[in-house]
Amino acid sequence: MGFTLDHLRQDALSTFDTVIDVRSPAEFAEDHVSGAINLPVMSNEERAKIGTIYVQQSPFLARKLGAAIVARNAAKHIETELADKEGGWQPLVYCWRGGQRSGSFASILSQIGWRTDVLEGGYRSYRSQVVRMLYEDALPHRFVLLDGNTGSGKTAILHALKEQGAQMLDLEGLANHRGSLLGAMRDEQPSQKMFETRLAQALMPLDPTKPIVAEAESSKIGERLIPASVWKTMRAAPRIDIAASLDARAKFLTRDYADVLEDPARMAKRLDKLRALCSHQRVEHWLEYLRVGKHEQLAAELMEHHYDRGYERSREGRDNTVLATLQTDGLEPTNIVQLASRVRDLLDQV
Repeated sequence: MGFTLDHLRQDALSTFDTVIDVRSPAEFAEDHVSGAINLPVMSNEERAKIGTIYVQQSPFLARKLGAAIVARNAAKHIETELADKEGGWQPLVYCWRGGQRSGSFASILSQIGWRTDVLEGGYRSYRSQVVRMLYEDALPHRFVLLDGNTGSGKTAILHALKEQGAQMLDLEGLANHRGSLLGAMRDEQPSQKMFETRLAQALMPLDPTKPIVAEAESSKIGERLIPASVWKTMRAAPRIDIAASLDARAKFLTRDYADVLEDPARMAKRLDKLRALCSHQRVEHWLEYLRVGKHEQLAAELMEHHYDRGYERSREGRDNTVLATLQTDGLEPTNIVQLASRVRDLLDQV
């Protein structure tokens, strides 16, 4: 009743109908095996309580009380989430390290008659495979980077490329962040571990023999670090520059940041953070633009006096080969599709 995970290929867990994470909701939220569902045998509070009893009172008492909690929660799951499972259903169960929580739950499921396996080493064995792929082994993939000043529509071009059949990797989407000081999304970023799991899962189906287009990033997207193997590959990748006019970029950025601009108080808090980098007078000027709804003027000045200067500094340390610089006077949807087509044609040269 044990299953060993020795690779991260898409078919690694395909023999199982359901992958069940029995850890607490907090553990599951931090990271979990891709595609797993959470059927916790202990709540966050119950896990903390049993842990305290184990350390401060007695391991035996902790195991005894823990067994009762696991049994009660297992019964609830069987009566609800698992009520419709037929006799041929085959689940894989895991906890932190393949110990008592997963073993106890799997034993109950097996007694019912379901063909149940436990993941050897638990979540830690899965995590070790992610770490190996993203930090220890050299990536077999080849990247081509899209570069360009803020507001150049790089992420939109990536998704247009995908529609046209090219391979792309949206790092900002995986990190849930637009990659700038003002780029936080409404939802929080995933944990570093979850970001890495998403990244590993996104890379696995991509063909290493064909180029993958990604956006040129710094080593950090919001609060999430790009893993070492990916960053090393990106540092050596050739790039395609997108050169758009300031006016076109201001219009695009106003559309792209519409979710932020529709909440002026939230945007004002973000602009306040720029006081350490720009003059107080300039930030006050921007806050006035925000107050009266001059969003395109705000976007243009933010790029001219803040973002573009930062990009120029970051480019000084890059020595990537530039395949081409694509000029554009507009970043409307039709322009984005055209730029994606031009990028796709250039991929044949890689």
